[in-house]
Amino acid sequence: MRIGQGFDAHCFTVGSEFKLGGVCIPYRQGIEAHSDGDVLLHALCDALLGAAGLGDIGGHFSDQDPANKNRDSREFVAAIAALLKAKQFQVINVDATVILQQPNISRHIAAMRALIAGDLNIAGSRVNIKASTTEKMGFVGRQEGIAALAVVLLDAPG
Repeated sequence: MRIGQGFDAHCFTVGSEFKLGGVCIPYRQGIEAHSDGDVLLHALCDALLGAAGLGDIGGHFSDQDPANKNRDSREFVAAIAALLKAKQFQVINVDATVILQQPNISRHIAAMRALIAGDLNIAGSRVNIKASTTEKMGFVGRQEGIAALAVVLLDAPG
């Protein structure tokens, strides 16, 4: 068994889309990023790669590469899932926390869990997503940005 953890944070900005866990969420602000800025999926990618000892998301999908501009982060997850499968790793479970003051994402969590489980080819019950605020402290509390943490457990090849 191998454990990996991931973290990501991005600033909010006006005039772009807010995607989280692959789900477009209506909000007055979007995410400032090179790709789609999906902090949950970026943290997940780093956790998966870390558990497998395969580096980090930036090493696989550079923000200096024009091909990754505005790219859907689900494509990153799919590519990493295929890489893990080729190396005979199996995802056992995912546990993630999204840290944001606003908007309330509780009604979107089931859709996020379903998308992530599908992209990783695991049962939805193996994906857990929680949300937390910072009680109005720091950049998250001032609603300047969003962060996410993810932990995964992989079954490693024998």
